[in-house]
Parts: sequence; C-alpha cells; structure tokens
Amino acid sequence: MEKKITIKLKRWMPVALWSLDMKVETCAICRNHIMDTCVECQNGKTAADQDCVVAWGMCNHAFHSHCISRWLKSKPICPLDTQTWVYNTSYEK
Repeated sequence: MEKKITIKLKRWMPVALWSLDMKVETCAICRNHIMDTCVECQNGKTAADQDCVVAWGMCNHAFHSHCISRWLKSKPICPLDTQTWVYNTSYEK
C-alpha cells in the first residue's frame, strides 16, 4: 500500500505589486524611483501632512512635486526638455 502524503497549509500571506502605466521610472531631479518618496520626504524636511505625489507637466515628464516645485523657484522650465513648465492637471497621461 502506498502512503498518501498530506500537506496542511498553516499560513497564507499573499503579496501584490502594482505600478502606474507609465514610462517614467525615476525623478530626474532627485534620482529616486518616482513611486518612492523624494529626498526631502526621506529626510523629514517636508510637513508630515503633505503627501509626496507625482507632478506631471504638459510635456509628459513626471517629477516628485517637492522636487519640481523647488526647481521651478529658480528656473520655470522642465529640467529635461527646457520647455516652459506647465502642470498637466488632466488625468489622462
């Protein structure tokens, strides 16, 4: 007679990974992954109630909002293509 081996599941921990459908992977200003927090947030230099969100330009370049706002204080242009920076407020990227 053959013995049946029984496997009993004790714990199940599903894991999921998601990302936005975009080609931009890093912030060109701070070089962190665009879905991670920016350098300012990592160092605790921003207000705790502010989210580290992604800011899109009409040129379809994306940066952390803290990074691009700091950049725009000195130069009102996109750091990648030198076009005048205009925020893209539509949800279609």
